[in-house]
Parts: sequence; structure tokens; C-alpha cells
Amino acid sequence: MPDPDADRNALNRISFVSSGVSIAEAEDPNRPKRVLGFRDLVLFYVVTGISLRWIATAAAAGPSSIVIWIGAWLCFYTPLALSVLELSSRYPSEGGLYVWSKRAFGDFSGFMSAWTYWTSNLPYFPAVLYFAASNILFMRQNAWTHLSNNATFYIVFSLLTLSVATLMNIVGLDVGKWLHNVGALAMWIPVGIVIVMGLIAWHRYGSATSFTLHSMTPSVHFNDIIFWSVLTFAFGGCETASFMGEEIKNPRRSIPFALLFGGITVTLCYILGTACVLLALPSGEVSSLQGLVQAISKTASRVGFPGVLPVAAFLIALSNIGAAGAYLAAVARLPFVAGIDRFLPPAFGALHPRWKTPWVALLTQFVLGVVFIFLGQAGTSVKGAYNVLVSMGVIAYFIPYLYLFAAMIKLQRERGGTGVIRFPGGSTLAKWVATLGFLTTLLTIILSLIPQPDEPNKPLALFKIVGGTGALVLLGVGIYIAGKRRAAKSIPEK
Repeated sequence: MPDPDADRNALNRISFVSSGVSIAEAEDPNRPKRVLGFRDLVLFYVVTGISLRWIATAAAAGPSSIVIWIGAWLCFYTPLALSVLELSSRYPSEGGLYVWSKRAFGDFSGFMSAWTYWTSNLPYFPAVLYFAASNILFMRQNAWTHLSNNATFYIVFSLLTLSVATLMNIVGLDVGKWLHNVGALAMWIPVGIVIVMGLIAWHRYGSATSFTLHSMTPSVHFNDIIFWSVLTFAFGGCETASFMGEEIKNPRRSIPFALLFGGITVTLCYILGTACVLLALPSGEVSSLQGLVQAISKTASRVGFPGVLPVAAFLIALSNIGAAGAYLAAVARLPFVAGIDRFLPPAFGALHPRWKTPWVALLTQFVLGVVFIFLGQAGTSVKGAYNVLVSMGVIAYFIPYLYLFAAMIKLQRERGGTGVIRFPGGSTLAKWVATLGFLTTLLTIILSLIPQPDEPNKPLALFKIVGGTGALVLLGVGIYIAGKRRAAKSIPEK
């Protein structure tokens, strides 16, 4: 029988090496080289936690979206952050969610949580890079407008930026983190611009939107309830840094404070950003499709600061490139640890001979990202298939959160060792809050299954999304079974 403790020690040694530490250093607990410090963590949580397009989406829905933001924060983000806080201090190993699910429910659950999280992020890379490309055009709006419908421009821009982000992360997280950090700083500034200009517009002209009890009360119509799931989706991301648990300096101290500062920043950016857009513009003039840069353009024209638009457009594009680089780094650790455990081909667990990074996992994500980049700009029928893949990604993205909250509940049975940060209020409250997060996640998945009101063939759309998601899960089951057999054959007979 294989020794699980020996396997765990081997994984720890490999994880240290992926941080740029030699084997000799890895076996000396006093000399590990960890890459991400507290500042890097805060910026990482910001760049992965904020998506600027949701501010415009929320503003277009009117003042009631502010209450929905608060509800999503209470019912989803707070349980998620507190669960990540305790689980990452209990098991700070490389892989995060994979390790927690595996510890609570076994190998299969660990693999499937990682598989659904990893695959759900594949359509994310071209989507966020297309969004960055569309914002670049606002730097010289009159001269570059003709490129807005140019597929070649979007493909070339996405390929170049994805290549740079991949190369930086292969060279090392100590190099790649600078792209994430710059992206986070670039994320703050456009939100700050929106807040300042919204306050200026309010001071000069009064509020463009009526903030009353009636206008801020969320509608309970079915289509409006579906919108609630969209803003819940925006709060995902605070679990990503824990995928790189053994590459964080003093994780049991850094993660809690970074989560606190990062969480406050994310929440304030969403709520204040939405409120200040509505101070400057009526909700009817805000387009959820054109994003924050369009709101900045209209607000800047209203308050007389048109020169701020090119700067904001550049920073929004840069922030999205940084976000793509951050997710690329974090999510690659999932197939990496699955490769170490032999559930994926062992090559996924390989380290670059010079830079000691999971280069096979990173390059695999790059290749699949390129495929999705071309799918996103393909013909109508193919692009329709791409849209279905994106919809599947939304549902698959929330499946790992079910595992995470369930693991939080199950692992309350285990005693926390030295340095574990327990849930405030004890085990009973921890289970209740994790249950709230689980139910919110389950409701979000159900709402995501419902086709949009303008969908001409709703049954077909539902079948595509459910069938596609089911196929994705079954593919993961097949890969797991094959990997389990491969791992069994690799154990020498006695």
C-alpha cells in the first residue's frame, strides 16, 4: 500500500520547488522561498475579485442594484471569504480548492472540483481580452472606431497579450506577479475616476437618478431575480490565491488580512462605482454591453473632462490583461497538482527545468485559450457554439463553490491544529454560514439555467446548456477513471 504521508511530503517538496526553491531548501522548513507577500496578495484579490464591466451592468439596472450588491455580499461573498480563510489556514497546500474537496470527500470530489473550475475558466481568457481590446479603441476613439468590428484586431490583440501573460508566468511567479499587481492598480484608478466625476456631477447638477425607497427596492419579477445571479457571479474569485498556497509568504497570517483588505476594496468599488455612475447618468443612458468606459465617456463629457477618457480606457484594458494573467497563474495549479496525483498525465505535474514552474499546465491553458480566441471571432454558427460554451462556463464555475461550502461543513468535524484560524462564532455558526453560501450558490446555478427573455428558442437553449454542462462533467469523470487506472498501474507490485 502507498504511504499517504509520504505522498503528501513529496507533494510539499514539489510545491516548494515550483516556488523557485531547490530540493535541499524544500526539505529545510526554515529556508523556503515564498514569492507572494501581503501586498501582492491584496492586489491579487483585487485584480481577480473586481470585474469593471459589472459596474456598468449594475448601473444600467438602476438604484435597486445597490441593494442587490449588498445582498450578494452578505449571502455569497462573506460566507465564501470566511470559508476560504479557515480552509486555507487548515490546509495551506498548493491546490487550495482541490486539496479541501479531496480532504473532505475523497479523490473523485477533489478532481471534479478542480476539473469544473479549470474548464469553466477557459472561455474567460478570450472574453476578458476581447473586453480589453474594445477598451483600447477608446484611447483614440475617432481614429480607431473602424476596428470595433474587425475580427483580426481582436484576435491579434488577444493572442499577443495572452502570449505575454503566459511567458511571464512560465518564467516565474515572482515575474508574473508584476503583471497582476499593475493590473490591480489599474483597476482602482478608473473606479476612482468614476467616483470623483460622479460626485462632481452631483455637486454641479444634482443627482441624475432618484434614490428613493421605491427605486432602491429590488423587483421580485422573475426576470429581475435572474439578474441577482449576475451580481452574485461578480463576487467570485477570492479563492484563487489559495491555489498557490505554498508560494505565499506566511500564508496563515497574510491571507486573512489580505482577504479583509481585498474584500473591502472589491465591495466598495462595486457599490460606490455603481452609485456614482447613477449620480452622473440616468440608468437608461448606461449600457451594460458597452461597459464602464462608455459611462466614463458620457460622464466626462457632462462634467467637462473629456481628456480623462483615453487614460481611463488604457487603464481598464490594462486591468483586464492583469486579471487574465492572475487567473492564468492560479488556475494552472489545479491541473499541476492533479498531474502530481496521476489523475492527469504526469507531464502536467512537471516543472520547468530552469524556472521550476508548472510549464506544461500553463502551456496547455495557453493552447486552449488560443482555440477559444478563434472560436469567439468565428462565423455565426460557430460563435453560437462559443456562446453556449460561455454559458456552460458560468454553471461549471459555480459547481466548485458547492464543493467548497460542503467541505467547510464536513471538515468542521476535524480539530484545527496550531495556527488554524477558526470561523468566528465556532463550528455551529460556521456550518450555518457555509450552508447559506451553499444555498446561494445552488440558487445561482438554477437561475443561470433559465434562458434570457429574448432567447427565441428557450427549450433548445436550455438543452444546449444543460447537455453541454453534463457532457463537460462526464468528460471529467472519464479522465478521472483513466487517471485512476494509470495511477494504479504505476504502483509497483510487492
